[in-house]
Amino acid sequence: MERALTDLLEHLWQQFIAVTPSAVKIHQLLGQGQPIQNDHIALRTFDLPSVGLEVLARPWLELGYQGQAEYEFTSKKIHAQYFSHPDPTAPLIFISELKTAEFSDCAQAIMRDLVAQLDSNLLGTPEMLYSGAQWRTQYHCYQALLEESEYAAWLAAWGYRANHFTVNVNELKGFSDLAQVNLTLHQAGFHLNTAGGEIKGGADVYLAQSSTVADKAEVTFLDETHLIPSCFYEFAQRYELPNGELYRGFVEASADKIFHSTDSKG
Repeated sequence: MERALTDLLEHLWQQFIAVTPSAVKIHQLLGQGQPIQNDHIALRTFDLPSVGLEVLARPWLELGYQGQAEYEFTSKKIHAQYFSHPDPTAPLIFISELKTAEFSDCAQAIMRDLVAQLDSNLLGTPEMLYSGAQWRTQYHCYQALLEESEYAAWLAAWGYRANHFTVNVNELKGFSDLAQVNLTLHQAGFHLNTAGGEIKGGADVYLAQSSTVADKAEVTFLDETHLIPSCFYEFAQRYELPNGELYRGFVEASADKIFHSTDSKG
């Protein structure tokens, strides 16, 4: 991979592990001292004009990525698209955006206030992708968003960063499949997201996925500090299509359940 892309991925990784210490332990556990290839990285945003999906996609497109399939998560009011790079070792980039117009007037006002605080010079730049929560808000605003959308509340608290990295199980040394990875994680005491089953998907849809439950880290709001869900680590095993190529896309039903990894309430 070219240096600019490698640097961007490293910025995202360092920011990710700063609030997801379990990822460092899992990386050591599964990698056994060897490099781990990332399957994909996920980013979140609002669909407001200055910060929509296309704004977050801009730096990736400039690095050679190309837009691929789009997805709709109706119940969560989320639109998403993934992007792939000609270099097969470069991770896929999964960008989702919250459809703000489908929320209450109160929630929309909070989201617009957050975005209004952003530095316009940062919009659409690589630095924006790991700029974190540049905005400040009160805890009761976070709670108001939480009542309507776990996704919205997470984004309000954490801002721009990798929501999760994903281990490419196909390239993982010493493991035959995702079930074996999950067993190893269980034995080491890690908790997995059970929404829709521990393994979402499978060979029939050419993609099997699992993920940890998000770590928790402190967020300092304008008025209070609270321990809330941060980020998580995902694991993906891809299967061959009839033409012999590995499936490169995503499965909406599975991704819908992966979103629950950052839930703060049952």
